[in-house]
Amino acid sequence: MRALLIINPRATSMTGRDAGLVVRALGSRLELDTRQTQYRGHAGELAAASAAEGYDLVVTFGGDGTVNEVVNGLMQVPGQRPALAPIPGGSGNVFARTLGLPADAGGAVQRILAAVAAGTRRQIGLGLAEDRYFTFSAGLGIDAEVIADMDTQRARGRRASVAAYLRTTVRRYYGMDRQHPALTLRTPDQPPISGLFMGVVTNSSPWTYLGSHPVRPAHADLSSGLDLFALRRMRTLSTLAALSQMMQTSNQELPSGRDIVSAAALTELVFDAARPTAFHIDGEYLGERESVAFRFVPDAVCVIA
Repeated sequence: MRALLIINPRATSMTGRDAGLVVRALGSRLELDTRQTQYRGHAGELAAASAAEGYDLVVTFGGDGTVNEVVNGLMQVPGQRPALAPIPGGSGNVFARTLGLPADAGGAVQRILAAVAAGTRRQIGLGLAEDRYFTFSAGLGIDAEVIADMDTQRARGRRASVAAYLRTTVRRYYGMDRQHPALTLRTPDQPPISGLFMGVVTNSSPWTYLGSHPVRPAHADLSSGLDLFALRRMRTLSTLAALSQMMQTSNQELPSGRDIVSAAALTELVFDAARPTAFHIDGEYLGERESVAFRFVPDAVCVIA
């Protein structure tokens, strides 16, 4: 199998030693070429050209941002696309962990090589927000604001960590306007729901992780459609109660409560905002929006994991 390994050397958990081990392990079993990303969007360009260059598999070694770029590049390929295999090298690695891959790069490589040898692969669906595909989540509101703040901190040389995310979230929560909600949700054949402070659209579960603890606002499984979680109020006790529900891994029900709006297996939805609202896709801050349309795209990409 001919494979292209795309490495993001600036990923949070990336080390030269890890990169060398991954290249040697994959190269021992695959016909491997390696490229390092040099600028934002480069991974997508490499992925978009991968089919024309004869690759059967694109392997990413980086974080969720690298995976997202590659997925969007692959979706530009007409006809048969190369398969995708993600090796975790970032701080969250939500997509790789959702696929069941080990959190360490060495373990993930061995799992991927075993899947290649066994011919194990699966088709997954993607979410589409505006003209950008996402693998696990997109959101408007405080979660996107936290991501924007963390991007600023990383640009100043601070390392991303669970503690840093928690501090930033608490600071944002108590500094936000919790009196005037901006969002309105529109879904097919249902009346609009206004007065929402934040909205998360998920293509998979979990939505994210707090360290080793998965946070599950919904139960999407990469093939069943988009799930939705939104909050009508941002009161401290009700917000903590919602978070508690999302961290109960044995809970098979959608989060519920007077302040929660949830839905499952949606094919499309729209969030409108009364004022510009922070927006992210797969943990990448994309600026502010006043309206975002979402759609589920079934059987979009083949993954090997």
